[in-house]
Amino acid sequence: MQEDILINVTPRETRVAVTGAGVVQELLIERTASRGLVGNIYMGRVARVLPGMQSAFIEVGLERAAFLHVADIWEHRKSNGEPTKPIEKILAEGEPLLVQVLKDPIGSKGARLSTQISIAGRMLVYLPHDPHIGISQKIEDESGRAALRDRLKELLPADEKGGFIVRTLAESASEDELRADIDYLRHLWRVIQERALGAAPPQQLYQDLSLAQRVMRDMVTTGTGRVIVDSRENYQKLAAFAEAYMPRVRGRIEHYTGERPLFDLYNVEAEIEKALSRRVELKSGGYLIIDQTEALTTIDVNTGGYVGSRNFDDTIFKTNLEAAQAIARQLRLRNLGGIIIVDFIDMESDEHRAAVLEEFKKALARDRTRMTVNGFTALGLVEMTRKRTRESLAHVLCEPCPTCSGRGEVKTSHTVCYEILREILREARAFNAREFRVLASQAVIDVLLEDESDSLAMLSEFIGKPVSMQVESSYTQEQFDIVLM
Repeated sequence: MQEDILINVTPRETRVAVTGAGVVQELLIERTASRGLVGNIYMGRVARVLPGMQSAFIEVGLERAAFLHVADIWEHRKSNGEPTKPIEKILAEGEPLLVQVLKDPIGSKGARLSTQISIAGRMLVYLPHDPHIGISQKIEDESGRAALRDRLKELLPADEKGGFIVRTLAESASEDELRADIDYLRHLWRVIQERALGAAPPQQLYQDLSLAQRVMRDMVTTGTGRVIVDSRENYQKLAAFAEAYMPRVRGRIEHYTGERPLFDLYNVEAEIEKALSRRVELKSGGYLIIDQTEALTTIDVNTGGYVGSRNFDDTIFKTNLEAAQAIARQLRLRNLGGIIIVDFIDMESDEHRAAVLEEFKKALARDRTRMTVNGFTALGLVEMTRKRTRESLAHVLCEPCPTCSGRGEVKTSHTVCYEILREILREARAFNAREFRVLASQAVIDVLLEDESDSLAMLSEFIGKPVSMQVESSYTQEQFDIVLM
């Protein structure tokens, strides 16, 4: 599937849409005020060591202290990944430490750090502290993997003490391109080392490329058709970047000068709105319900109005097949990560289950993010994980509803009405007021004056004080106040 990449740039925000098969497949958004931190390198200071969690909090100059687990301290790690000694014998509070961000801060959690530095180029990832040479897992041909490893070893200078990971794009790279990547990454590491020598922690030593440049580096492949940019300044920057590091793709970059906004022209704005909706319609008439929580994301598949087959089992099977494709796309579009539970419609046939799972895995294969799919559980659910390195689309663009505080529901007007009646009784026992005035929303006041007028009259008689009503148009349905007069 050939993909086009659309880049919309404004002074405060950069948005990237990857389109394929006529629809948006992936969305990336970066705001100047909250630019992603993954890949950034800092000279940090150990703020606190937590022996019970085998972790430490590191001050790197961010709003919240970042988090370092003992397993991410590469200098004290065995070949199997196990630490050689406990963290309290490795780190001491107040000492400086060179660290790199593995994961952006998400929710209430600080950034996740590692002391194993890795610097990404287009073809290679440089590991200055690790002499290992690895090959991307997406390159599956064993003979091809061995050949790539040998090619790289021949190009490395004699004084090289670091290692490299060969990226998928290197399969078709020339020796000149590989050598240029090696020289660029080694030079970058020397610059970082020079900055680290005089750095007083906490201090940033290196910031990863901008979103538009990272997209050029990581996502433009032989399957990419065009890269369309709607900003002249950024078009020139990307053209210069491509000229220096990836001349073969320079000709695919285009500057969009049309009057109609680029994202409107390709229907991306509408797709963003749909990607924030809880419900996703399927072409067959079925639909998905996607619920994102702190712990996990659940996706429920429903047949809806689909009655396309006389055989109900076939109807379910076809809905699930379509849902498998749609779910894979939604995971990329919304950047959903962590634990994901998919509730396909129950299928009696083992053959149908196997076919749906195979279709799901095939659709997920296009995803650039690492994931695992565990298949159907005894309850008929598909469990999977998708690596989470940044906030989901909903968390970037939205915030919890101030009315329901993210519950997705509000108390009924009758529920609030009964709370008010209980509160009046409570306050009448505590205070000797002349009158009680209820301030609430229109819907709640209506219930008090109509459905519950008898209850209100009985309460007023019981406490021996009048109760008056006042509508507050700015109040939400759950808000109310009892004013003592």
